[in-house]
Amino acid sequence: MTRDIIDINDFTILVEEAKADVPITDSCVFDEPVIAVAFYGSGNVDLSVKYVDTQKDFQYTKGLALSFYADEKVVFEHKVTSDKPLECIVIATSPRNLAKLPNEEGELFSEMLNQLVNPSDHYVDGPQFFMTPEMQSVVDQIFHNSYEGKTKMMFFRSQITTLLSHFFGQLASMDKTVIKASEREKLFQAKEILSNQLDNPPSLTELSRQIGLNSFKLKKNFKEIFGVPVFKYLQNERMDKAHELLRNHEVTVQEAAWQVGYDSLSSFSNAFAKKFGFRPSEIRR
Repeated sequence: MTRDIIDINDFTILVEEAKADVPITDSCVFDEPVIAVAFYGSGNVDLSVKYVDTQKDFQYTKGLALSFYADEKVVFEHKVTSDKPLECIVIATSPRNLAKLPNEEGELFSEMLNQLVNPSDHYVDGPQFFMTPEMQSVVDQIFHNSYEGKTKMMFFRSQITTLLSHFFGQLASMDKTVIKASEREKLFQAKEILSNQLDNPPSLTELSRQIGLNSFKLKKNFKEIFGVPVFKYLQNERMDKAHELLRNHEVTVQEAAWQVGYDSLSSFSNAFAKKFGFRPSEIRR
């Protein structure tokens, strides 16, 4: 497990990674009250938030942007397993620092995360949503870069600012449509089905049948929650999985294409280059 703590202006940035062959629990507490936003990369690690006699669980964290207020009594526990590694970036600031944040960032927090600036409990949930592809790209770059020393700090500073800008921009543009809890659960189920069947995904009609939700609501509300249409999400997942396989030198380019559902190597290569800006063969050099 690696945990980097970086101070940028009046923000504390926590960058955590953990992998495990056997299940482990990674615990984290803050030594003072904070307002924070957590961004989860690949891994879909399980998260439990515990305070006093209360526990809140998150079972679908991959790609999640989660804002919250927490004081010293709150414990964050990640359950890391071999198939659920941890990649988490937390951008936190103390409520007392809001007035000192540069570029009117403090006003953004006060206006858009008011329930966190004026908390009613030891832990308070703020807005949460699944990241846009642009946000996911920033998170991936933070976890997979080769910079060191002062250059790495410059890179982190620029990417953290970009990530916060995307977060508040997404908050500002979010539709306020209320989705029933029962339908929300079905949409999470659809997301899991797609993630687990990258090589042979169901059609939209079949996916609707499997989760018990009509295709109109599936298409409309999937984009509402996850920020992208159903099969744009599938495409992103396919490319991210292929990138991971190739980056870790686990397969050949042809094998990566097959594992994410492409029979045509040229179609796979074109889709990969469109997302990442380079051919899949280049990542193995």
